Amino acid sequence: MNFHIFTLFPAMFQGPLSESILKRAQEKGLLSVSLHDIRDYAEDRHRIVDDYAYGGGPGMVMKPEPVFKAVETQLEQIREMQSEPVAVPVILMSPRGRVLTQNVAQELSGYPDIMLICGHYEGVDQRIIDHLVTDEISIGDYVLTGGELAAMVIIDCVARLGAGVLGSDESTTRESHTDGLLQFPQYTRPPEFRGWTVPEVLLSGHHARIEEWRREQALQETRRRRPDLLESSEEAPEVDSDT
Repeated sequence: MNFHIFTLFPAMFQGPLSESILKRAQEKGLLSVSLHDIRDYAEDRHRIVDDYAYGGGPGMVMKPEPVFKAVETQLEQIREMQSEPVAVPVILMSPRGRVLTQNVAQELSGYPDIMLICGHYEGVDQRIIDHLVTDEISIGDYVLTGGELAAMVIIDCVARLGAGVLGSDESTTRESHTDGLLQFPQYTRPPEFRGWTVPEVLLSGHHARIEEWRREQALQETRRRRPDLLESSEEAPEVDSDT
């Protein structure tokens, strides 16, 4: 899985990409992240990438020329390496985009190459959206100072779905949002801590009962915290709230 990031601030990515699971995935060759400084593709000696908006208003807008040149240069290199044409999503991180969900992450994990454009200032020239970008994604209904943090979230969210990235591929099938529910409560040793005990069923060794308990708990947690998820799920059965 290869991520191609187009940004004005490539140094922002060093910390998150150099730790934990993402670091190990890169060391194993399961993940690669290429950082492209959009300023390197500016066409003037001052490397200007923004300008005032036509029609007036506060703030600046990212110019189309350097963004087009940066993305198209990398697209050409990718296609030269492919034996047959493969779709490459070009995604703009934008508060106007479709909201990132686990289903969206699963969809993106099927692409060998993904391009992420990190907007800044008041946004990007609309021609970038109309003629270069294939998708716009938001990580929530709020506005950030730039698309870098959102891009990091997508890298983490999508990369962990790749084969071999996590210690166990089963991990991604037993967590929140994978089946439309929140995850059930988890416990580990010691069995008693400050008088608080682990539910007896988890110590029973009875796998069928444990799975049933986990399913019930997942439904209860979802009903209590995110009932909207149950409303949109066709598989979630009714559960007695006193269970």
